Amino acid sequence: MSQGNASRSTGSASSRGEVAAVNAVNVHKFFGRTHVLKGIDMEVAPSEVVCLIGPSGSGKTTFLRCINQLEEIDGGRIWVNGDLMGYYEKNGRLHVLDDAAKARQRRPIGMVFQRFNLFPHMTAVQNIIEAPTQVLGVSKADATSEAMNLLDQVGLADRAENYPSQLSGGQQQRVAIARALAMHPKLMLFDEPTSALDPELVGDVLKVMRDLAEEGMTMVVVTHEMAFARDVADRVVFMDAGKVVEEGTPDQVINHPSQERTQQFLSRMVADPHV
Repeated sequence: MSQGNASRSTGSASSRGEVAAVNAVNVHKFFGRTHVLKGIDMEVAPSEVVCLIGPSGSGKTTFLRCINQLEEIDGGRIWVNGDLMGYYEKNGRLHVLDDAAKARQRRPIGMVFQRFNLFPHMTAVQNIIEAPTQVLGVSKADATSEAMNLLDQVGLADRAENYPSQLSGGQQQRVAIARALAMHPKLMLFDEPTSALDPELVGDVLKVMRDLAEEGMTMVVVTHEMAFARDVADRVVFMDAGKVVEEGTPDQVINHPSQERTQQFLSRMVADPHV
């Protein structure tokens, strides 16, 4: 395991007597007749960094969106920090939560998308303070102070008054990360956060993510950046055709994969990093 993740806890949450940050059990998802997720089981411990790798169409992004209830699952269960996502139990039966309750469940979960999804009519600092002031009721002064600290953390303190159109893709993505952090998430989900960036801009975004990992943030990252997964992840999960094919430490999965399908994928990644 790398120097970057050696100091964090290892092993499953249950083995350490902790509540899992994410516990997915037999998760299924269909889009029409297409069976996208075929019984996903996955546990993420607090402060753990898990990287999901695999070919396009393998279900990685869909699974991430199911954790955050951006997609409804068709079978199985997902718990985040001990809360059953999307349901409540009454008289021994499960009932679907209303939209307001689902929104409350999402609050401790930050998500960073491939596209930055910043409000184009707002400056960087305005983008960051929008949710804390509107959702959490934080005063504008306090939210602005924290937003400036977050912009400094991601190396953009001098860009606070810039609009998204005045920022590079990498800068926009770092603002998007700061925006997610402003809600004080317990879990951060990253959906290929560097895939839309020019290669020279990738490093700055990955550095922010490495720093978050060092600080103990629980992270689930869908990525094609094998160097990042190798250096930062506590665990790597290889998915293909809606199933978990192989998981283990970065050394086990990336350097010494045991499954032929994993070996094929990694060989293709060397030839073409965008498969």
